[in-house]
Amino acid sequence: MSTISFIMVVLVALIAGMASVCDERQFHRPIVACTLMGLAMGDLKTGIILGGSLELIALGWMNVGAAMAPDAALASTVATVLVIASGMSIAEGIAIAVPLAAAGQVLTIFVRTIAVFFQHQADNYAQKGSFRGVEMMHFSALLLQGLRVAIPTAIIAAAAKTTAVASFLDSIPEVITVGLQISGGFIVVVGYAMVINMMKARILMPFFFLGFVLAAFIPDLNLVGLGIIGACLALVYVQLNPMFHDRIAMPARARVGANYDNELE
Repeated sequence: MSTISFIMVVLVALIAGMASVCDERQFHRPIVACTLMGLAMGDLKTGIILGGSLELIALGWMNVGAAMAPDAALASTVATVLVIASGMSIAEGIAIAVPLAAAGQVLTIFVRTIAVFFQHQADNYAQKGSFRGVEMMHFSALLLQGLRVAIPTAIIAAAAKTTAVASFLDSIPEVITVGLQISGGFIVVVGYAMVINMMKARILMPFFFLGFVLAAFIPDLNLVGLGIIGACLALVYVQLNPMFHDRIAMPARARVGANYDNELE
């Protein structure tokens, strides 16, 4: 990694960390952070694919009251660096992003605890009428949140190309790497299912499964894939065929019409 790329990686991580507490520009979201990180490292396509997959997992991550959500910023930046710099697969990057988000959750709680000191200092400056001092305390606390993501990302980016990291990745047993790939695929599927469930669009589930089956089995389509495709098409046929839903809908419409006629009378 060149010096310019390294500086860009640290800068993107710094902005993502600060955006994780501002929540205004959404630079901490995986779809944005991974894309910018991929652009900084010269592999925009990988950054977009990884960011899109992680975004589906992190859609429901938000801070509610005093409850801290997993840290999407740290997970996005470090996972992108590992996937692009060390040759890790997308599925492995998705799987490793989840524990990274949990670690970032603990780290952001620690940094927010430290930020209480700057809050009290801002109160002291406010009593003295020093607007400049209040601004500096705000920016100092914000910078800590940026460094919370930038420092770990810089360490990983600096060590990603070293022989120690390469040998460590090579020493991981195949059963673990394959397990990470499978679990990464499951995590993406669960993310999609959560999105459809939140949208209350369960009627679209046949298309959901149909798309995953076609993506997984083509061009080597076997009997299992054909069976799932047949089941999905059967559900779609039942949903679209008037014979299966008009018998239920017609009495309801008739009752509504009768009530409307009674009101007119």
